[in-house]
Amino acid sequence: MFSGKVAVVTGSTSGIGLGIARALARQGADIVLNGFGDATEIEHIRSSLETESGVRVAHDGADLSHGEEVREMISRAVATMGRIDMLVNNAGIQHTASIEEFPVDKWDALLALNLSAVFHATAAALPHMKQQGWGRIINIASAHGLVGSVNKSAYVAAKHGVVGFTKVTALETGGTGITANAICPGWVRTPLVEKQITALAERNGTDQESAARELLAEKQPSLQFVTPEQLGEMVVFLASDAAAQMTGTALPMDGGWTAR
Repeated sequence: MFSGKVAVVTGSTSGIGLGIARALARQGADIVLNGFGDATEIEHIRSSLETESGVRVAHDGADLSHGEEVREMISRAVATMGRIDMLVNNAGIQHTASIEEFPVDKWDALLALNLSAVFHATAAALPHMKQQGWGRIINIASAHGLVGSVNKSAYVAAKHGVVGFTKVTALETGGTGITANAICPGWVRTPLVEKQITALAERNGTDQESAARELLAEKQPSLQFVTPEQLGEMVVFLASDAAAQMTGTALPMDGGWTAR
């Protein structure tokens, strides 16, 4: 489906991003991975993906909390791969605290990575997509891009910002062959969420699985985690010709979270 096309997926050395990268690679897209981690492990992920899918796979270790590094990553992707067709803005971090106790440095860090990096990557990618008359920008927001939760002011603000930014991107690229959409996942059992499960288990004196069930019961009526594989398939659909007239949307995949 995507043979000859190139996808940049941020935060893709684990979790949701890796699931998305694998789904796109299976459809023939060349991939630029991005993310931190052990260099040996990242190389194993990169080479395995390349071998399994028969596509080119590169890794860029840009620190997305710095806007200039985000833009340089896009430039390197075009220089290395020859083009950029799909941009999946997925990288994110979390910190929880009440508004009055929220550390300013944590607020700044969350907005830099979860929101500003989306702006910088999109701004750098759009000229290339416009020149070729085709592009797909897919932003991984969150159920928290549609609703709020206590003690998550920075995350909720950033993810609402991503949804709004997606709408503006869609309006500005209408008629160019480029679409922009946001996916709003509920709970996905990523390392980020696993930390919240551990904290809940410690707070309540329960085991990890009991805490996971409690976390789901509070928000997600399906009582099941969304999987990276499911999100990867949604990205594949949004990048396909079938979704050519879907743009400016915020699509929940949240087990009924935002239906409440």
